Amino acid sequence: MENNLEQNKQNAIAFYRMAYEGTPKKAVELYVGNEYIQHNPDVGNGPQPFIDYFNRMAEEYSEKSIDFVRCITEGDLVSLHTHQIWPDNDQYVTMDFFRFDNNGKIVKHWDAIQQIPKTSKNNNTMY
Repeated sequence: MENNLEQNKQNAIAFYRMAYEGTPKKAVELYVGNEYIQHNPDVGNGPQPFIDYFNRMAEEYSEKSIDFVRCITEGDLVSLHTHQIWPDNDQYVTMDFFRFDNNGKIVKHWDAIQQIPKTSKNNNTMY
C-alpha cells in the first residue's frame, strides 16, 4: 500500500503539471482511468472536457507557472497544494484532490482556488 501511495503522489503531480503546461491529452492518456468524474463546475465529466479546458487555458494564458507546495496521500486520494502565477502577477493558491482506482489511474477530481490577496491582516503566507 505504501508503494502505491508514493506512486499515486508522483502520478498526480505529473498529471497536473503536464496538463497545466499544455499537454492535457498526453496527461489523460498516461494517468486517467476508464472514467473521469469532474467536480469543478467549469469542466465537464470525462477526458475530453478536461483536455478542452486545459488546451484553452494554454492558448489564452501561455505565460503562467505552477509550484507544488505540498502533496498529501491517504488511501486512494492524493491532495495537491499549489501556488500558481498567471499573467500580470495574478497569484492563486489551489487545492486539488484526485481519487485513484485500483490500477493507479485517476478517476475523480475536486478542487478549490483562491486568489492571493495583496494585503493580509497577519504576516502568514497562504502556504
